Amino acid sequence: MSVQAEFDAWAAEGKDRGMEERHWHTAKEALARMPVEAGETVLDLGTGSGYALRALRETRDIGSGVGLDASTAMVRNARSYTDDPTLGFLAGDFQHLPFRDGTVDHVWSMEAFYYATDPATTLAEIRRVLRPGGTFFCAVNFFEESEHTHRWQEQVDVEMQLWDRERYREAFRAAGLHVAEQDTIPDREIEIPSAAAFPTDDWDRREDMVDRYREWGTLLTVGVAP
Repeated sequence: MSVQAEFDAWAAEGKDRGMEERHWHTAKEALARMPVEAGETVLDLGTGSGYALRALRETRDIGSGVGLDASTAMVRNARSYTDDPTLGFLAGDFQHLPFRDGTVDHVWSMEAFYYATDPATTLAEIRRVLRPGGTFFCAVNFFEESEHTHRWQEQVDVEMQLWDRERYREAFRAAGLHVAEQDTIPDREIEIPSAAAFPTDDWDRREDMVDRYREWGTLLTVGVAP
């Protein structure tokens, strides 16, 4: 199944709002770290419901935001969730970004980069469109060190890139981005029941749930264009 078909189905089932709610736990901390100033342009790769751009518009007064998603249904939903004319949403792939060289101030991507079919080309495109000093904030939950997320590949009918932290740094550098930061952001809002409640439908042991949410959470890698 293609990425578009997979997420068209998710959007039709209303899963975009569910992803927004779950991702927001750690996304809000990562977004708060972005050096975004009023009037700047932000590109959101794998925008889903468009929640990140709406938040940046409300809290940071960005000048314009463009949400790109492979799913036309996700794009249609994102458009319906806002009437702000400074935010636009379009369908497309990560390997052909619809911007001229050096015209984007910041690129954001949450839980989407590992769906890139050609990650090296995607990073090269991000580097191309970023202005000097522009940033790429890449946040993922599915990564090598977070072992309890690996099973997600069995639940999705498209290939996912399972990289470790070092590979993210190497790939950013190979694309010409300076790695300014890499950090894991724990999810402190997911409630973890007492040990007596385990096993649950989703977890065999409390320790596994703690490892997933409190130990690893979301991996954030930040690249800066020279």
